[in-house]
Amino acid sequence: MPGDKYLYNNAGTVTEKTSVQASAGAADAGKIPALDATGRFDTRMMPSGIGADTKTIAASEALAAGDLVNIWSSSGAKVRKADASVAGKEAHGFVLASVANGANATVYFEGADTQVSGLIPGPVFLSAATPGTATSTAPSGSG
Repeated sequence: MPGDKYLYNNAGTVTEKTSVQASAGAADAGKIPALDATGRFDTRMMPSGIGADTKTIAASEALAAGDLVNIWSSSGAKVRKADASVAGKEAHGFVLASVANGANATVYFEGADTQVSGLIPGPVFLSAATPGTATSTAPSGSG
């Protein structure tokens, strides 16, 4: 969806132009930016160093979009589904895209996990029943 249009003075002639929602780099210098369909600036419009807090890490198992993940060491950093039923598999972040075993996953450390649905507002806990997911039900039992 293109951005809103605006009028500008082009050597005495009023001309209509469209704002841009994503940057093509230097070719878009001086153009007026517009918010995208989510109501935000595209990350390519931001200066270097500004963006989501992420890290690319190899997955040691298949991950589904929205999974909560645990970062662990196995011949280097690896990422796997977080699991409340096993000590040491706490959630460090989440993934927004599905990833095959052995492929690189983009792990997000903050922000909204837009791939999750069905949770209600309030406390959220790491699920002991389904690795990689969250639940609004508090854990029970010892440990």
